[in-house]
Amino acid sequence: MTVSTKGIRLNWGSRTLRAAVELLSSMRFSISLLTVICIASVIGTVLKQQEPLGNYVNQFGPFWAEAFGLVSLNTIYSAWWFLLILTFLVISTSLCISRNAPKILQDLNHLKENLREQSLKAFGHRAEATLAETPEVAARRIGQTLVQSGWKVKLQQRQTGQTETAGGSDGWMVAAKKGSANKLGYIAAHSAIVLICIGGLLDGDMMVKAQMLLGGKTMFTGGGLIADVPAQHRLSENNPTFRANLLVSEGSQSGTAIINQPGGVMLQELPFSIELKKFIVEYYSTGMPKLFASEVVIHDKETGKTTPARIEVNHPANYKGVEIYQSSFDDGGSSVTLKAVPITAASKSFEITGTIGSSSNLSNGPEKLTLEYTGLRVINVENFASSNVGNSAGGAVDVRKVDLHQAIESRLGAANKTKTQKELRNVGPSVSYKLRDASGQAREYNNYMLPVKLDDTPDNPSMYLLGMRETPAQPYQYLRIPVDAEGSMDSFLHVRAALADPVQREAAVKRYALQALGNDRPELVAQLTASASKAMALFAGPALQAGAVNGGKNVAGLQAVSDFMQSNVPEAERNRAGEVLIRILNGVLFDMVQTGRAQAGVPPMPPDDKTQAFMSQLVLSLSDAYHYPAPMAFVMTDFKQVQASVFQVARAPGKKIVYLGCAFLIVGIFAMLYVRERRVWVWLAPGSGSSDGLSESGAQSQATMALSTNRKTMDGDKEFEMLKTKLLQAPV
Repeated sequence: MTVSTKGIRLNWGSRTLRAAVELLSSMRFSISLLTVICIASVIGTVLKQQEPLGNYVNQFGPFWAEAFGLVSLNTIYSAWWFLLILTFLVISTSLCISRNAPKILQDLNHLKENLREQSLKAFGHRAEATLAETPEVAARRIGQTLVQSGWKVKLQQRQTGQTETAGGSDGWMVAAKKGSANKLGYIAAHSAIVLICIGGLLDGDMMVKAQMLLGGKTMFTGGGLIADVPAQHRLSENNPTFRANLLVSEGSQSGTAIINQPGGVMLQELPFSIELKKFIVEYYSTGMPKLFASEVVIHDKETGKTTPARIEVNHPANYKGVEIYQSSFDDGGSSVTLKAVPITAASKSFEITGTIGSSSNLSNGPEKLTLEYTGLRVINVENFASSNVGNSAGGAVDVRKVDLHQAIESRLGAANKTKTQKELRNVGPSVSYKLRDASGQAREYNNYMLPVKLDDTPDNPSMYLLGMRETPAQPYQYLRIPVDAEGSMDSFLHVRAALADPVQREAAVKRYALQALGNDRPELVAQLTASASKAMALFAGPALQAGAVNGGKNVAGLQAVSDFMQSNVPEAERNRAGEVLIRILNGVLFDMVQTGRAQAGVPPMPPDDKTQAFMSQLVLSLSDAYHYPAPMAFVMTDFKQVQASVFQVARAPGKKIVYLGCAFLIVGIFAMLYVRERRVWVWLAPGSGSSDGLSESGAQSQATMALSTNRKTMDGDKEFEMLKTKLLQAPV
């Protein structure tokens, strides 16, 4: 039997109705729908689903972000058109099965024994032989042989029209069949598509959308406490299917989950509440989480019964038909204490305490700012391996900067061999926050709590890292502030403040000139004082403010000194003049550092290599600080971590249906690919005597054999030769 690709053809109704039914029940329509679903699933896999709109705008631009939203490409699996296609696929495939299954089941027991003997000569696999047996004896022998080999056999006696010459003997047709499971594979595979689609519809957003359409439920788009959300935004705990997220902080409990929807959320009431006793997270040496585990107590809302449980990734808990999965973890409202580090002279140092997820209002004179506490990370593992490993001065590097030995070595050896060495180090906690101005524009900051040693050079100082980025799509850029001998940034802050004060600058310049030349040469002291004053004025800029610009050019720091030399010093003298100016800057700034340390009552810095490395980094930090976009930076001084566990709670009645569909699909695919349907016919007609001496009694029969298979393979050829030898007793 050949499976038809055409649909059901009605004999009644209008022409349009007959055409629609024929199209809907045709296999070509089902395949088209399945193709569209596969393409949509590929898009849903490549394009991250249910991300905030800003993420799509940053990655693809506003036009494509809006286009994705119009056709719901960012929420494909809950889009109305996707669910509609699934529904039509279920209907179409079901009609295909209902149309072809009766024919297939009927064909299982139909051996086609009525095939005409002349038709056997048209088969590709055919053979003829003369047997020394009567047709009846040969038919029963052949039939018994096939039955023993697992074939389904049927014998048919026919009138041949040669009964007189053959002594009244009739012809016999032996019809056999094997591999009927091949056609059952068709039913199993197509039934699997129906079952999987039905399971997907049941476990998808179809039930939620149905309640929104028919039950008066609406999405919630506001803010505030969950307890204050009205009932029209809540789904009953008897909701037959849902998949939602539940965030529970340590020491608290919750029984209302959140179902994310495009443009808002729905609240799902649970028949229980989850209390998080302790959240456990373990890390690999790389800093990646190794284990999420939550020790919880489940409180039954109806009976008040408490059930302790431990939930891990891939080890969910089940209560009243609701699966509770460990999805992720988050901050549960950690408190942080931040110290404001003044970057501009107008800023003052102060401390502020806040909770992650909350905000505080600040003022910088007339400027109003909002400080939003966005994140706390207790562990930060970074790679401090040198990027020049393998490219040492003695390395075999050609003129194109290609180290052939290193390139070949990195691609040979064990599979776990890495191209570069990693030096992983935990640099301690960090805090991230946003500073939002009165217009609503915000920049994101990430500052480490502890100073970080960026290399292994003993003389180089550790540095505080103050990160900033304009948008989430950009990497952080860090202002590096060196720590002094006491492990603080007080020296940097004192020099930064002194640069903003013209009186302190002039006093430092005079002290530097007198220390460098003494009182014996007043005319040289005056020249050096003038040069140093000019250099310090350029370095400090006309206004010590973050990001001060003039005509698009920086007007402070090393860039200002460089611009001055480009405009006023001949090119031939710039190198020598630059060295002199840098030496003067370092000298005056070193005097400021020593003065500040004396005022603070700490010992002066000795003139050694360590101090020189500190001063080199200090000059760079002071120059970079002019480009810092905020008047102050916030460094964390203390924190109290409160962790939260993110659970995914799901009632999925379609899960078992999907599992059954997967089993059907496996069986169906294997049956269609690895089971070959074969049919054998042997026509035994009365012979014409014993002239060839085949039998003493003279009984003969003329045998014609044919083999049919649904796929032409080498195995089919071998099987035919084997059957020909076994059944017809003919040489190969």
